[in-house]
Amino acid sequence: MNETANVGMMGMFPLIITLALCLLMLASMWRIFTKAGQPGWAILIPIYNAYVMLKVAGKPGWWLLLMLIPVVNLIVTILMLAGIAKNFGKGVGYVLGLIFFPILFYPMLAFGDAQYRGVAG
Repeated sequence: MNETANVGMMGMFPLIITLALCLLMLASMWRIFTKAGQPGWAILIPIYNAYVMLKVAGKPGWWLLLMLIPVVNLIVTILMLAGIAKNFGKGVGYVLGLIFFPILFYPMLAFGDAQYRGVAG
């Protein structure tokens, strides 16, 4: 194997890691949706997946329009994540985990023992 081939293989490593993390997040969100009684395939459809996440969080669907407004979308997303954590019986610390360490906390929520308690939960 020559040096050019080695460089090419090293360039593939970040791509493989990125794809693996994307698949992990896809599987995690699919599982979170199904735990909440929503269709898992909804994660595959842009914009609709945000609407379903709002439903899982117990937030009104019209908040999707707020997600189109810069800066406001950050606040709406944080409130949505807080609603999701609450509906799965988690607290503020878990919300912070979902915001700052999603690669860890989404799979923990999806594949852990957390159960969806519903909007009133």
